[in-house]
Amino acid sequence: MVKLLAWLVAAYAISPIDLIPDFIPVLGYLDDLILVPFGIMLVLRLVPAEVIQRCRLHADAIS
Repeated sequence: MVKLLAWLVAAYAISPIDLIPDFIPVLGYLDDLILVPFGIMLVLRLVPAEVIQRCRLHADAIS
């Protein structure tokens, strides 16, 4: 379920289709500035701590 949410957040971030179109002054960009970081924060909270730690160790080993 968390993977699906992560995919949805990523798709919304790169999608040309927005909840509120960008040509509407201020509100068009405001939805991107609020929804994308909120979605990332939500995904990070839902991923178990051990998975994040294991991924960080793997990233350190690669670099």
